[in-house]
Amino acid sequence: MSTSPLFTPFQLGPLTLPNRFVMPAMQRGMCEGGAPTQALAEYYARRAEGGCSLIIGESAAIDHPSATVQPTAAWLTEKTADAWKTCVDAVGEAGGAMLLQLWHEGAMRSDGDALSPSGLAYPGKESGRAATLDELADIREGFVRSAKVAQQVGAAGVEVHAAHGYMLDQFLWAGSNRRTDGYGGDDIAHRARFPAEIVAAIRDACGPDFVIALRLSQWKEVDYEARIAETPAELATLVTILRDAGVDVLHASTRRFWEPQWAGDTRNLAGWAKALGDMPVITVGSVGLDTDVMDTFTQDAEPGARVAEAIEDLERMIEAGECDLVAVGRALIGDPDFVKKVEARDHGAIRTFRRADLGQLEWDLSVLEEAQQAQG
Repeated sequence: MSTSPLFTPFQLGPLTLPNRFVMPAMQRGMCEGGAPTQALAEYYARRAEGGCSLIIGESAAIDHPSATVQPTAAWLTEKTADAWKTCVDAVGEAGGAMLLQLWHEGAMRSDGDALSPSGLAYPGKESGRAATLDELADIREGFVRSAKVAQQVGAAGVEVHAAHGYMLDQFLWAGSNRRTDGYGGDDIAHRARFPAEIVAAIRDACGPDFVIALRLSQWKEVDYEARIAETPAELATLVTILRDAGVDVLHASTRRFWEPQWAGDTRNLAGWAKALGDMPVITVGSVGLDTDVMDTFTQDAEPGARVAEAIEDLERMIEAGECDLVAVGRALIGDPDFVKKVEARDHGAIRTFRRADLGQLEWDLSVLEEAQQAQG
């Protein structure tokens, strides 16, 4: 039996997780009409069978018409509830727990009708228009309706997506939020107001035993150097507001988890958030690989394995109290048994992620391999 701190239990609200591994939300292109397909349910379950204790469903548009126009995007509404219940049940039968992620594109929506804090996707890039106060109230209620659907279908909770340059991150970032009505501007407390109101509304609607995670990031898909918190003091203000609103766990997204957030201190964003907010955190960012997720899409070189180094770093971080849970993205796409192989210290047997894994090809190959093994 492994003695690694990565394989010790963790209590997350009402959930007792048997280990520290999480599969983060990743769009997999397996939805039809906004509803996850049976293939996606089986995909999630396969990662739970492989040892991942907590599965976060892919970004699902909330119950509001402005959320997205992506044709293959997931939606979390009454119309898609049965399909999501199939996913949640499949993960539960495989021994895992599941959160569903709530998502709104904001100014990243591509059709010109986007609603956002200030009509800016990023500084200098206009997109759509600023949402009115009435529209913000409607969007907030859309988050709540989708959270209630998640609770209805048996999910352990939800993750509020406030990272990577999407709607709620556009509120948190001064570069895209120039509102002057108490919901924006230079004060991070004002910029955090709308995300915090959404969390508080979900908590009020779903009760104390419903897990609420919130994913945040400094970097954006459009600007790797962006910062929502320029200083530790600003980050302290932000995480305290989110904790007090009802967030159970912060999912601190970085491009490479081993890199420090600020010079002069080895802690990454998760480490700082945990210290400043006194709450559980998930660390994430190229676990098991040497190339970050954005480079996967923009460079010709394939990622290489970085498993042993990652596990050593993560064990140190957990023992030092710098993180509680670890999200593994592309490495779990590449090998659904990543967690079991790490537990066995069989790092050499882990199948390294390749860009072909981003599509349906990985699923098809794994099903074929399993069928061939069953036939001897």
